[in-house]
Amino acid sequence: MKNADKPLAWLHGEIRTPPMSSSARIEAGYLLRLLQTGEKLSLPHLRPMPKIGTRCHELRIVDENKTWRIVYRIDLDAILILEVFEKKTQQTPQQVIENCKRRIAMYKK
Repeated sequence: MKNADKPLAWLHGEIRTPPMSSSARIEAGYLLRLLQTGEKLSLPHLRPMPKIGTRCHELRIVDENKTWRIVYRIDLDAILILEVFEKKTQQTPQQVIENCKRRIAMYKK
C-alpha cells in the first residue's frame, strides 16, 4: 500500500459471490480501492448519507437484477464498512441507518 492508502475496516457485511454476481463483486472491489487511494467518487456511484453521520456515504453497485449498497464512513485512519445490503426500496431502511449509527458509536469507544 502507498502511504496515502487507507485500510478497510469491516465492521459489518461482506462482498461475496454469491449472492453478488462476479462482475458486481469486482466493481465493488474496484470502487473501494479507489476510495482507499483517496479518489473522490460522485453520482452515480456514491451518495452522501448525512442521516447516518458525517463522512458517511453509500456506494451503489448495480448487479444483474439487484442493486447493492455498501455503507461506509471515511475516517482519518481507515474506511469503515458499516453495512452491505441489497436495496429493494427507494429509501434506505431505518433499521440499516440505526445499525450503522450503532456501529460507529461502538467503533469510537
